Amino acid sequence: MKVLLINGSPNAAGNTYIALNEMVKVFADNNVETEIVHVGNKVVRGCIGCRKCREKGKCVFDDVVNETAPKFAECDGLVVGSPVYYASANGTMISFLDRLFFSSSFDKRMKVGASVVAARRGGLSSTFDGLNKYFSICGMPIASGQYWNSVHGRVPGEATYDEEGLQGMRTLANNMVFLMKAIALGKKEFGLPEREQPIMTNFVR
Repeated sequence: MKVLLINGSPNAAGNTYIALNEMVKVFADNNVETEIVHVGNKVVRGCIGCRKCREKGKCVFDDVVNETAPKFAECDGLVVGSPVYYASANGTMISFLDRLFFSSSFDKRMKVGASVVAARRGGLSSTFDGLNKYFSICGMPIASGQYWNSVHGRVPGEATYDEEGLQGMRTLANNMVFLMKAIALGKKEFGLPEREQPIMTNFVR
C-alpha cells in the first residue's frame, strides 16, 4: 500500500512537516510506502476554468500538479497538510488542490483522504473543514483521528512540543492504515459500489 502526503507549507521542515512525518513513522511500522511532495515553496497558479484538461487529460499548466497527478492515481491514501493562513489553507495549497482534483479524471472513489493543519493558535478547525471538502466531493472516505487533526506551533519546530497533537497524528495514521486495509478487502470481495450515471442540474432557468 502507498500513501501520498502533500506538504503545503512554504517551510519544507516546519510544523506541517513535523505533523506529516509523525504519520510517516507509523506508516513505515505498518509497511505502508510513503512519499511526501513539497508544494508550498512552488509557484502554483490557480485554476482558470478553461476545461482544457478534459481534452488533454492533464492540466494546461504543466507544473507540480501534473507531476503529482500520476502519484495520486496510484496511491491508496492521500494526506494533505497545510499551515493556517487567515483561518484557511494557504493560497498555494488551495490552487494546487483545485487544479489537482479538477484536472485528474481517474476514479478517486475509496482512496482514503486525511487532512492535517498547523497553526500558532486559531483557525485550525475551519482550515481542516475546507481541506476535507476535496475528499467528500469525489467519494473518498475521510480518515479521522482522536480530535481534529492539528498541531500547534509558532516558529518552525515548535510542534515537536505539542504532545497531544503528535499523538493525534499517530492515531490518524493508524486509523488510516486500518481503513485502507478494510477497503482493499472489501473491494476484493465485493468490488466498488455501483455508480449511477451522473445527473447534472442547474439552478438558473
